[in-house]
Order: sequence, then C-alpha cells, then structure tokens
Amino acid sequence: MSTTREFTAKHRFARITSRKAGLIANLIRGRSVNDAIETLQFTPNRGASFYMKVLKSAVANASQDEDVNVNRLYISDARADVGPLLNDRMRFRPGPQGRAMPFSKRLSHLTIKVREVEMDMGPEDPVAAEGATTSTGPVKGTKKKATKHKRKLSSASKAATKAGPKKGKKASSKSDKATKAEKAPAAPKAQKAQKDKKG
Repeated sequence: MSTTREFTAKHRFARITSRKAGLIANLIRGRSVNDAIETLQFTPNRGASFYMKVLKSAVANASQDEDVNVNRLYISDARADVGPLLNDRMRFRPGPQGRAMPFSKRLSHLTIKVREVEMDMGPEDPVAAEGATTSTGPVKGTKKKATKHKRKLSSASKAATKAGPKKGKKASSKSDKATKAEKAPAAPKAQKAQKDKKG
C-alpha cells in the first residue's frame, strides 16, 4: 500500500457525452503530467479541452502541498462517468410527415486523480523490472528444446554407427567379389602353360 497522497479534480455536468470523453481519458491515463499536457494540446478531439482544464486544476491542487514535486506527478486515474440529461428532459426536432423526433443532450462527470511518483518505483519501473527478470532468468521452453535437440543428435549418432558397419560390409563383399573375379581367369592360363610344357 503506497503512502503517497492523491489529488483529485472534477468537472461535473460537463457538456459532453461520457463515450466521447472516455476516449480522451484512456489516452492520458497512466502518463506523466507533462506528457499528458503535450498529448492534450495536439489532440483534435473536443474532449481534450475539457480534460486540459481538469488536469491543470488537479496539478494546482497538488501544488498546494509543499512536500509534493509537481514535475514528478503522474495521472493515476482518469475517467468519465455518465451524467444526467440536459435539463433532465428529452429534446425534439421535426421529423417527416409532421412527426417529432426525440433526441437527448447528455452530460458527464470528468475526474482526474494525480499522484507523485515514489522514489523507489515509478509508473514505468514495474515494466522495466519485469523485463529485467525475464532477460536475466532462463527463458521458458529452452530446456525442453535443448533436450529434444540432444535426443535428435543422439538418435542420429546411433543411426550413423549402425549404418557404418553395414556399409563397410557391403564394400568388403564387393571387393572380395572383384578379387575372386580377377583370380578366376588366371587359373585356366596357368593350366594351359603347364600343358604346353609337358607337350
């Protein structure tokens, strides 16, 4: 549980729908105050001007505390809650064939909460810490892949050792046949030479 204080600013009954304002709230939630101000300045949506005023009000509330460093503030929460209809009633515009078509002008409640970044851990530090642990520690699945690779190598080496002698036997049998074939025709020549000597 963090001990840092949280400063809140609200704009109640803002003349904008909560759906449109919620897009801007999602855009700046979790960012630092300086980064959020730059983002809102260059965002063309209508809700950006509403949240700019609320954000400056929240920073002003935080600056009332002398122990708070304004440059180290970040937006811990930003939301747009549904408000009532304007004047609590529906509006009507003319429709075809003399009809009256109802429509509603919705309001919303905008809220921003800012908090100072702690010295030991900032809003971005947990992500960096997780990345550091994953980079230094063993990667999941590497042991399984290594064992599978070793098994493949061992099976390949066994197959090679089994195939080696067979190939040698085949080669030796072929050489034996060749030597026998060379020796076979030499025998009749020797017999002919012996017959010639006797004759």
